Amino acid sequence: MGRLKDSMIAYLTREEISEITARLGKEIAMDYRGKEVILICPLKGSFVFLADLCRQIPLPQQIDFVHLAAAEKFGTVRILKDISVNIAGKHVLIVEEVIDTGRTLTFLKNRLNASAPASLKVVTLLDKPARREIPLKPDYSGITIDDRYLVGYGMDSDELGRNYSDIFYFKQ
Repeated sequence: MGRLKDSMIAYLTREEISEITARLGKEIAMDYRGKEVILICPLKGSFVFLADLCRQIPLPQQIDFVHLAAAEKFGTVRILKDISVNIAGKHVLIVEEVIDTGRTLTFLKNRLNASAPASLKVVTLLDKPARREIPLKPDYSGITIDDRYLVGYGMDSDELGRNYSDIFYFKQ
């Protein structure tokens, strides 16, 4: 595990991530004041961000998880684990750690909209519009980033590095 970090450069510290997460939580809490929200977390990368973000939103909330698999070759998306909570008439937030091409997120938004939520919005820690293949703008965005492959804070490299508190990118 130490070897992976040795080949990377720090991008965002835990403290910087915490500041961004707190700001996003305040924005969401203001927008949904007096309402219950349902936070949907796409597995696996978003779980750390979700854990921190939900504690920054002082509203009644439910949390659920979805696991999707995207086939790069054909551009198809499969549902490996669907949500289990009824979102009809509810305020739903998809919690993403990073938005990249937008294909998987668009699929998920369409899937969730079919269940008739009262509202459906997207919150992301990191927005990477340079890689966007489908026009998509998050409703709540932590920061916009360059096209970098990031590891840490839930994001991995071959399943390694998810547990790092900071976010790193690989040296060139």
